[in-house]
Amino acid sequence: MKVILLKDVKGQGKKDQIVNVSDGYATNFLIKQGLAVALTNRSKEVLDKSLLNRHLEEEAKVLEFEKMAQELQKKKIEFVVKTGKDDRVFGVISTKQISDEFKKMGYDIDKKCIKCDHTIDSLGTHEVMIELHKRVVFSFLIVLKK
Repeated sequence: MKVILLKDVKGQGKKDQIVNVSDGYATNFLIKQGLAVALTNRSKEVLDKSLLNRHLEEEAKVLEFEKMAQELQKKKIEFVVKTGKDDRVFGVISTKQISDEFKKMGYDIDKKCIKCDHTIDSLGTHEVMIELHKRVVFSFLIVLKK
């Protein structure tokens, strides 16, 4: 019997996959537990429509993130920090602080989206990568000054 999986099922497949399983397993376990529905013309139409809607929503998000990336690439964030002997910065600038500055600018960027391969602990300009979506990654400048 062919079924459409509504959730990931270990050993069978991922959500929205069409799989062929035995009749008993399908009716007594998968369908009863709400893990799958029988494959019919109607259920196939609903699946196709759902996949199309998700794809369109994803494309809209990507366009929105690309627009945000274009705006942010023209800007930079400046931090005024305390320094000690030989202009050494006390502490470091964290991704949380960068995220808070973005929020002040009106952009909701999570700290997990900000990737930095080095610590931001010296005066000057530092480049960080921002990954809004797996298809939208750009660099951004952080400036530390006295």
